[in-house]
Amino acid sequence: MQTPVVFLIFKRADATETVFEAIRQAKPSQLFVIADGPRADRPGEAEKCAETRAIIDRVDWDCQVFKNYADQNLGCAKRVSSGLNWVFDQVEEAIILEDDCVPHPSFFPFCEDLLDRHRTDQRIFSISGQNVQFGRRRTEYSYYFSRFCHCWGWATWKRAWRYFDFDMTLWEEVKTRDFLRDLLVDPRAVKTWTNTFQATYDRRIDSWANRWMFACWTQNGINILANRNLVSNIGFGTESTNTGNRVSRFANMPREAIEHPLQHPPFVMVDREADTLTQNTLYSQSLLQRARAKLRKSLLRMG
Repeated sequence: MQTPVVFLIFKRADATETVFEAIRQAKPSQLFVIADGPRADRPGEAEKCAETRAIIDRVDWDCQVFKNYADQNLGCAKRVSSGLNWVFDQVEEAIILEDDCVPHPSFFPFCEDLLDRHRTDQRIFSISGQNVQFGRRRTEYSYYFSRFCHCWGWATWKRAWRYFDFDMTLWEEVKTRDFLRDLLVDPRAVKTWTNTFQATYDRRIDSWANRWMFACWTQNGINILANRNLVSNIGFGTESTNTGNRVSRFANMPREAIEHPLQHPPFVMVDREADTLTQNTLYSQSLLQRARAKLRKSLLRMG
């Protein structure tokens, strides 16, 4: 496989090894590894980070390995975004996997095919193997178009990532002019995302993904989502930064194969019916509310 693969890791050796094995089977010619550093106040975390990083040294195929390892903990938002900035300073496109996102083998050619097909289409911002439609399909094509840029196994181009703005400098104008209402229409969705973006802008939520979603929306970007779920998130639990609910319906979703050659839709139109379901399930509770719930859980443990 010629497309570079980016691997985001931290301290979860077991999950990292599972995803690493999937990457190993795909044998990319270039592997970019981004690792956050340990937190000084967490006993044993430095050892966990070292154990996780050691997995990368087991690359045994013809591959250039590039490492960007932080000595100290930068946090999810800064580590991922700075790491991807580093990647896209060197390459024009890449497939991106986090340490808990296990792809089906067909995920890699799916991304590679569509990266090539839409390389110069400025409308398309990302490609994702994550599907949360639970079997619902409006067409028999291999993928559909969405306003949501899912990040559990995805790919993008330097031309799109250049719009990523950590400081979200356009947020105040977007909020003041109520542009989210024009985009989302549904008042509940507008409220959810207004709260989410405000909390991210205020640095109360440590999320690069919210900033990426905001960047996509400010440019009216369209995203490609597979019509079958190609990636399973195995990271739900206490060791996770953002997915602490073990019983979530989105945890450990089955992976499916997608057939090749891909069946391409003859149009580029957002599937609003699919997006409404996604909004009402995956995004039904704002990330701010989830963060508050996580904080309350932490305080109870400390008490």
